[in-house]
Amino acid sequence: MILRPARADEADTLLVIQREAAVAAFAHVYPPERYPFPDEAIREVWAEALADADVEVYVAELDGAVVGAVSVGRGFLSTLYVLPAYQGRGVGSALHDLALERLRALGFEQARLWTLDGNASGRRFYE
Repeated sequence: MILRPARADEADTLLVIQREAAVAAFAHVYPPERYPFPDEAIREVWAEALADADVEVYVAELDGAVVGAVSVGRGFLSTLYVLPAYQGRGVGSALHDLALERLRALGFEQARLWTLDGNASGRRFYE
């Protein structure tokens, strides 16, 4: 597995990872047929994060494909998404550890994050 900074041109890749992971995790809370995923808004969020000097975005690659992403900034572990097909393989743990390492390097002694109550798998992962 390769962990590296995301490139400025990877907003579309980050969008796909977030969409697939979020739909898999939250379909029971937000059925996609009733709540279509907001592709354009999320693409813009990623583009802004990639351009923000106070936000660091990293990706995980396996076999040359980007399969996960994490972002940190301002004391927050802001996002952590892994494609469903790659969950349970240590990708999320590696990205999580990198995020905490980066926050420590930026001078933060604590990391903050949030997740939905309905995200049982995410809550188990973080707890």
